[in-house]
Amino acid sequence: AVMCCCGPCAMYRRSALLSLLDQYETQLFRGKPSDFGEDRHLTILMLQAGFRTEYVPDAIAATVVPDRLGPYLRQQLRWARSTFRDTLLSLHLLPGLGRYLTLDVVGQNLGPLLLALSLLTGLAQLAFTVTIPWFTVVTIASMTMVRCCVAAFRAREIRFLGFSLHTPINLFLLLSVKA
Repeated sequence: AVMCCCGPCAMYRRSALLSLLDQYETQLFRGKPSDFGEDRHLTILMLQAGFRTEYVPDAIAATVVPDRLGPYLRQQLRWARSTFRDTLLSLHLLPGLGRYLTLDVVGQNLGPLLLALSLLTGLAQLAFTVTIPWFTVVTIASMTMVRCCVAAFRAREIRFLGFSLHTPINLFLLLSVKA
């Protein structure tokens, strides 16, 4: 199972989509209309209705992606809000979806917090002791590689190791936006 069928790659049976269309079109969060994270929200509606989601490694799609920093940061903020919000809506589904997916969802939500704490302790060590926080650097690098190796193994795709390059972007750009 996957928790988010990515918009450009997602395909649904017509009957499944029609059965959830009202809930999908009237997406609310805390009683207010919500207009972000529609692909993740629809995936969770599908899972709640008892449908299966599946990762297809050879899926190919063309889509528009941000080509400047400002739009990229706005996209990442929308995605982060969607992840945090929809995790609350889907916690009860996790036990039935498997340990790996549960671990991934926990990592997606606690990861930024742990990354921020690691970064802050490393910066504090640097500021107060004027020494390089090697333990923090090694911990962040190790956790990144473990997560990427698990993803590469699960997907049977070596290219997932490339996601480790996202960590510096996360550290120096996205954490402050998400905060």
